[in-house]
Amino acid sequence: MSKRANDGSKKLRGALMTTRGAPGASFSEGEPPALISTTPEWDALKRHKEEIIDGTHLRELLNDEERNEALTAEYNGVYCDFARQRVVPETMEKLYDLANAAGLKDKINAMFEGEHINSTEDRAVLHVATRAPRDKVINVDGKNVVPQVWDVLDKIKDFTDKVRDGEWVGATGKPLTSVVAVGIGGSFLGPLFVHTSLRTCPEAAEGARGRQLRFLANVDPVDVARSLNGLDPETTLVVVVSKTFTTAETMLNARTVRTWITASLGKEAVKKHMVAVSTNLKLVSEFGIDPDNAFGFWDWVGGRYSVCSAVGMLPLSLQYGFDTMEKFLEGAWNIDEHFATAPFEKNLPVTLGMLSVWNVSFLGCSARAILPYTQALAKLAPHIQQVAMESNGKGVSIDGRPLPYDTGEIDFGEPGTNGQHSFYQLIHQGRTIPCDFIGIIKSQQSVYLKGEIVSNHDELMCNFFAQADALAVGKTDVELRSENVPTFLIPHKTFTGNRPSLSIMLPALNAYSTGQLLAIYEHRVAVQGFVWGLNSFDQWGVELGKVLASKVRVSMSQKRTTGELEGSSDGFNSSTTAMLNRYLKGKAQLKYAEAEDVFPCDLIDSDECRPPTSYV
Repeated sequence: MSKRANDGSKKLRGALMTTRGAPGASFSEGEPPALISTTPEWDALKRHKEEIIDGTHLRELLNDEERNEALTAEYNGVYCDFARQRVVPETMEKLYDLANAAGLKDKINAMFEGEHINSTEDRAVLHVATRAPRDKVINVDGKNVVPQVWDVLDKIKDFTDKVRDGEWVGATGKPLTSVVAVGIGGSFLGPLFVHTSLRTCPEAAEGARGRQLRFLANVDPVDVARSLNGLDPETTLVVVVSKTFTTAETMLNARTVRTWITASLGKEAVKKHMVAVSTNLKLVSEFGIDPDNAFGFWDWVGGRYSVCSAVGMLPLSLQYGFDTMEKFLEGAWNIDEHFATAPFEKNLPVTLGMLSVWNVSFLGCSARAILPYTQALAKLAPHIQQVAMESNGKGVSIDGRPLPYDTGEIDFGEPGTNGQHSFYQLIHQGRTIPCDFIGIIKSQQSVYLKGEIVSNHDELMCNFFAQADALAVGKTDVELRSENVPTFLIPHKTFTGNRPSLSIMLPALNAYSTGQLLAIYEHRVAVQGFVWGLNSFDQWGVELGKVLASKVRVSMSQKRTTGELEGSSDGFNSSTTAMLNRYLKGKAQLKYAEAEDVFPCDLIDSDECRPPTSYV
């Protein structure tokens, strides 16, 4: 370990890993921090569950108006109702006690103060700085980074204004009205979530009139075909997002799209039709992109937390305009300040995070359903899948000890009412899966047909309210008998209820509230990790597969270059070797033909653009 990393580790051991005494209290050199599960506060919650919660049902708890009112929280238009969680006010007090025992406040402060809380990579964690106002001071290693952030944001505004106004044009002089953002993981899921949220927002859509934004993430050539289908290279701008400019999937896709451009417009067109979000200016230049058209970000911004940096702001500003996207940053920062300053009992991310800790660690719930009752949030669940599962899908503590308790949740979701006709059967009568219901008071679009008793959006929200109650209250055999349900059907129609959920309502879904929602989930995930004693900001679990894929790539190239399957010692187990050979034998031609550029042009003109069978 480097001296800097070692010093940083020592500095943070007290503030970030301790779970006893006053929050953030240090411990003597060499003494390991106590795991949160060894604290009296953890034991108190276990006893509370057994003595109080196990003997109650949400059906009865929801009859207590005083309790219900106490289990709500609101901040700047965001309303949260967690009365359908399996908690009473005393539970919340004990959860906040657990947060204090974990040193949560000191850990939040350490993050906002730029300390290197990502200890395995010796990095600060400051995605909050990417949406900080100009006048804020946020230091990393003694230097205020907010001016750097705004240097990049100002550059994004200047460039995107030129593209949108027609001042920056393509190689043939035509305006660039289509944008393809090439990136994967956080470089894709976050921006896609925001784009999907804003597409039908009237204010945002007005700024996007006549423009289109697409994303290319998967290295699968099918994704290439779908992303480029129907686009004209003359009017297309490509944004390549890769911090190091070495991400294997992204760079192969970038080379593919570059070939699509140069085949039509020539090599010099790359400088007018491709820009980069990267810090590796050397590789950007070698690729053919003008380094002046590279937009930077920093190692203290993790990929899954990067949508507010140039990763998201550049393509989204090209589509909607910088002014709209600045409102998105303002919404996120509004929650950032709330998270950093509000007392725990009024703090939305803290409260929601502690409820997740309760559901996972004490109620034994291993999954969470994210159920937005608006189609505009269709890509929220996939984004939070990465934010939460990559952050907290860990089996060891921040100092490397195996954990005796489960962490993280399996996140999934679908907009209502689509999900009701998909997996709600399981959440009503199968496994207990806590649910996040997200509703919007004012719809982005309005439909009300003559003769209907409610508008389309009201119909949607009727389900929003009903589903949460159905999960909580259920339906008993007594009720079924009173309805003369045949005896043999009663077990099938009984709903046990007592299934926890929480409801979030936003006044409207626009750029500002989308930023608020993003930050709430980001910080909620951090709270869980801080309490569980994790490093929520590294992702070593994704590395092994990449290494093994490189080994497969070498073997694949050798076999397709030589045309020989047998006799090579590739070092794989027999199962992998058999599957690899079966894959290759199924190709129309094993050996690669003479090298040529092959890429989809237009799915409609299939005769012209069908790739040679040797590549299928």
